[in-house]
Amino acid sequence: MSARCQLTGAKPGFGNRISHSHRRTSRRFDPNVQRKRYWLASEGRHVRLVLSAKAIKTVDVIGIEAAVARIRARGVKV
Repeated sequence: MSARCQLTGAKPGFGNRISHSHRRTSRRFDPNVQRKRYWLASEGRHVRLVLSAKAIKTVDVIGIEAAVARIRARGVKV
């Protein structure tokens, strides 16, 4: 599963792991993405989305119809 949110576009950030001796090695900060299935009433079908935890809360506020409209506006196929 890709570490990218379909709604917010959140993707991994990169930085350094710093040890006790202060040596630096590369690390990756992955967003908290989950696969979630929603009922899309306007199309009479379920849609499965890859969303970050923040985006799941956003869908709860704005509704799935508006969220799918935003996803499609970003050019992502649903």
